[in-house]
Amino acid sequence: MARTAEADKVRELQRTLYRAAKADPGRRFHALYDKVHRRDVLERAWELVRRNRGAAGIDRITIAQVEQHGVDRLLDELAADLRAGNYRPLPARRVFIAKAGSSEQRPLSIPAVCDRVVQAAAKIVIEPVFEADFLPCSFGFRPARSAHDALQVLVDEAWRGRRWVVETDIANCFEAIPHDRLMAAVEERIIDRQVLKLLRSMLSVGVMVDGAVRRSGAGTPQGGVISPVLCNVYLHCLDRQWETRGHGVLARYADDLVVMCKTKSEAEAALAALRTLLAELGLEPKAAKTRIVHLQEGGEGLDFLGFHHRWVRARDPQLRHIAFLARWPSRQAMQHARDRVRELTGRDRLRWPVEQIVQDLNRFLRGWAGYFRYGNSTVQFDQITRHADTRLALWVAKRHQQHRCYGWQAFAASPDRLGLVSLNGTVVAPRPNRPWRPGR
Repeated sequence: MARTAEADKVRELQRTLYRAAKADPGRRFHALYDKVHRRDVLERAWELVRRNRGAAGIDRITIAQVEQHGVDRLLDELAADLRAGNYRPLPARRVFIAKAGSSEQRPLSIPAVCDRVVQAAAKIVIEPVFEADFLPCSFGFRPARSAHDALQVLVDEAWRGRRWVVETDIANCFEAIPHDRLMAAVEERIIDRQVLKLLRSMLSVGVMVDGAVRRSGAGTPQGGVISPVLCNVYLHCLDRQWETRGHGVLARYADDLVVMCKTKSEAEAALAALRTLLAELGLEPKAAKTRIVHLQEGGEGLDFLGFHHRWVRARDPQLRHIAFLARWPSRQAMQHARDRVRELTGRDRLRWPVEQIVQDLNRFLRGWAGYFRYGNSTVQFDQITRHADTRLALWVAKRHQQHRCYGWQAFAASPDRLGLVSLNGTVVAPRPNRPWRPGR
């Protein structure tokens, strides 16, 4: 009950800040730092960090170790350091992760657990202030908004005749944002010197690479809790300029964006405007992912937020007069699913109980399907279901050192498919001008 009451106080704080910012778009907040080190805010920040799990930073202290040695002790120390102005973040640990469907590697910065807690506390306090300003075209990493809200824009606008699409993403966006210009954008709303000093310390702390700390005057490193909010604050400058200087309808999910236009000339003007506005921000579109696509029957499609989009005609003979924008999991998303299923049924897991293998498969399949079910994904779901069935049957046969037929026989003899979920019948097709969320 006490924890619920504390969470309610934090939510009320955020609502108060949001209402104050919304009521006065010109207001600049000067008394926020005391809220960052409030104990209830730090406790809420800890819960967010704990829930997200994540690896240790350069100090090698894990979340489990913090829980073992005392969460209250950590939060007391952080609150005291913040109040006294003694808090100093550690450099983040730099790792590289492979991008799905690409040979590229994405740099990821992992702050220490204690620094993630402070970042989460700062995010709790400053996010409502900026959220009051963010525009409807922005969807990424925002409360009560999701990738499917952005995807619905494509369905709605294509139905309205905007079928010339500019697709791109911003090259190295999180690494390229200039610190000085980002802080200038922050200062449009926040003038609390201690908060600004805290944010600057988070940006300038650098990353540890091969035992050496590297610092730069640009970047909100991916992996930091507060980085998505700061990215949105900076790219809000793009959103604002687009209202007066852009062409077509913009839908932006963090650094990934599309512009829906009615004509080829409008799309070309939109791309030119986009290049200009990004250049003014010290950014640029990624050349390999920038193009103009015409959505037409029999034409090519585009990938956006994991889905492939294509203009198709209804198959039902009675509905052949209807054409619409369909979407299904992209080739990269399908390959990721196959690779993950193969990994979960690999030879290195032959000694595991079948119940554990099935549980791991089900956890992944439910999560993957939970995202891609909002699309025209029936064919792709059937393919992934068959792939999972096959891999599990082969795993059973290998575990018992039998021919693959043994695995299929065990699979067929089981009344519940050995407990493996089926994705069949779970698809929800999108409709233009209708909310994608059930019940809305």
